Amino acid sequence: MAHAVVGLGNPGPDYRDTRHNVGQRVLDLLTRMLKKSWRREGQALVAQGQWRGETVHLIKPLAFMNVSGPVVAKALRQAGVGPADLILVYDDIDLPLGAVRLRMKGGHGGHNGVRSVIESLGTQEIRRVKVGIGRPERKDDVPDHVLTAFDEDELPVVDAAVAEAAERVLALLA
Repeated sequence: MAHAVVGLGNPGPDYRDTRHNVGQRVLDLLTRMLKKSWRREGQALVAQGQWRGETVHLIKPLAFMNVSGPVVAKALRQAGVGPADLILVYDDIDLPLGAVRLRMKGGHGGHNGVRSVIESLGTQEIRRVKVGIGRPERKDDVPDHVLTAFDEDELPVVDAAVAEAAERVLALLA
């Protein structure tokens, strides 16, 4: 049986270290843990490995967050993996910085990247690992907040959350 783990984020070096790309940070750690490297396949970076005898496809869409669903759907088809064997990893402004939460299904919760994936796959039955990035005080600051890099003093908390999220992904695969 094959599984897919998708880390949501925005493409390119300008976004690599932003809060919105914490899901892709988790996938970068997973590729190091599985001793694999990325290769480009269409509009996604893909790494394939094994975890406890199971094939795992790690996928980072190379589309902007809000329109990543079609890229995710195509990558899953190419990998021969359905939504039931998908784990989606992404940032959550409703969780405190560094918190990690699992969710086995549900709506998009206002996250446009998750909305795009749900619409493209036609189901809310998607396992998720959410990493808290904290919410700004003012609602108007949300777009800027998710597109800024973490402060230097936040990095130890973020690194610990990324490691915890990677471990939770591996536990879900087991």
